[in-house]
Amino acid sequence: MPGEYAVEISNLKKSFGDFQAVKGISLEIKKGEIFGILGPNGAGKTTTLNMLLGILTPTSGKITVEGLDINRDSLRIKQMIGFMTQETVVENALTARDNLRLFARLYHMPKERVEQRVEESLEEAALTNFGDTAAGTFSGGMQRRLSLVRSMIQEPKILILDEPTTGLDVQSRVSMWDHITSLHEKGITVILTTQYLEEADALCDRIAIIDHGEIKALGTASELKRLASEGNILEITVKDSEVERISKMIKSKFGIDTEVDGDKIKADIQKKPLSISIKIAQMLEKEGSDVLAFSMHLPTLDDVFIKLTGNDFRDTASGQNVDQRAKMWRSR
Repeated sequence: MPGEYAVEISNLKKSFGDFQAVKGISLEIKKGEIFGILGPNGAGKTTTLNMLLGILTPTSGKITVEGLDINRDSLRIKQMIGFMTQETVVENALTARDNLRLFARLYHMPKERVEQRVEESLEEAALTNFGDTAAGTFSGGMQRRLSLVRSMIQEPKILILDEPTTGLDVQSRVSMWDHITSLHEKGITVILTTQYLEEADALCDRIAIIDHGEIKALGTASELKRLASEGNILEITVKDSEVERISKMIKSKFGIDTEVDGDKIKADIQKKPLSISIKIAQMLEKEGSDVLAFSMHLPTLDDVFIKLTGNDFRDTASGQNVDQRAKMWRSR
C-alpha cells in the first residue's frame, strides 16, 4: 500500500575498513507503530540508527523516510526525525523554557511559533510549574521528560528513542512508558531501543532482534516468543555440583534436552508441561537433589533473546559514545 511505511530499509550495509558492522539489513517500519530494536552490545544497532539519522553514510543499500531518499533529501528528513539519546543531555545552567527555546531555534522554528511550542512541551512533560527552574536542579525523571519533549520540539513524524528509561527508578520508568504510549496514540512513529526486554514486550507493536549486523528475527512479541518454545520453559536452580547430574537424568528419563547456564537448568517442555514438571519434581525429591528453585513459565523475550544471540556478555569500542552522537546530531 503506497505511503504505508514511515521507514524503508533495503539491503543496508556499513563497513569500517575490513569490519562489516551491518550486513544487509532490510526492514519496513509502519507509520504510527512503536518499533523495537533489540540486540547485544556490538550487534549493529547503533550503526543502523546512525545511518538512519544521517550521521553515518551507508556503504551500500537504501533508506527512505516518508518516501524520501536519505541520500538526496537528508535535510528534509532530519526535520522529520526527533532523537533522544540514552543519556540525558540537557543544558543544566538553562531553565527548562530556555532549553526548549534553544532547540526550537536550532530547528529554525518561526519566532511566532516558538513560545507556543515551548509552553505546549512543558505541559506535555508535566513541567509547567518548573519552566523557569534550572534544569540542573531537576530529578533524573524530570530531566528525562524534558529531554524527551526537547527532542520533539519540531513536532517530528518519527521519534528515535535510544534506551529512554536507562537509569530511571521504577516510578519514572512507568511515567516514561505512559509518555511513549501517548505518542503512539497521536500517530507518531516511534523507534525504540532498550535493554529492558519487558519494556519492549509492553510497548512495541513489532520487534527486530539484531546480532552480528544481521536481523535474526522480526515480528510481534507473541510471534517472537514462539521461536523460543511452543510449550513452556521449566527452570531449575541447583547447586553447581548437581547441575550435570540432574541435566543428564532429565535427558535420560524424559528424553528432554536441557540447557545449562551456571547453576540453572532450562528445559523446553512441549507436551503436557504440568504433568512432566510434576514428574521431574518428584524424581528430584526422590533422588535427594539439592534444588534451590523450581519454576515453569511461558516463553519470554528473554528466552528468545538468549536463544538467538547467546548469553555471553559483549562490549565494543568501535561505536561512538552517546555524548559524541548527541553533539553530532545537535550540530547537523
